[in-house]
Amino acid sequence: MAEENLKQLKDDILKRFDEKSEETQRHFDEKTEEAKEHFDEKAEETKRHFDEKAAETQRHFDIVAEDIKSQIQTVSEQVATNTEQIILLQTDVGAIKDDIGVIKLDIEIVKNDLKQKVSRDEFVILERRVSMLEARQR
Repeated sequence: MAEENLKQLKDDILKRFDEKSEETQRHFDEKTEEAKEHFDEKAEETKRHFDEKAAETQRHFDIVAEDIKSQIQTVSEQVATNTEQIILLQTDVGAIKDDIGVIKLDIEIVKNDLKQKVSRDEFVILERRVSMLEARQR
């Protein structure tokens, strides 16, 4: 009988162990499933958050890029205008150089001509002499 009691006790312990093992396995499976669901939810939430931030960042960069394009366009137009003005100035400077060359030549001619002409004082003396000669001739 003692052996039978031991066998019964052993069977009870094994049965209880199997029941607790199954209960623990079910609990573990439930918690594992809850953890998977929680991770899936958090992963989806993180993905949504990342997508929102990525879209927000993309919009920001699009605005910045548009602003930079606008500024580059403005600078480009200013460079084109400045280039036109520089070309006009170069043309004007070329014309001025030509005019200065002509003026130099004219000044040289005038300078050389003045060397050959009489001064005002000499002219007055010559005028008196001519007047005296004319007076004698009459």
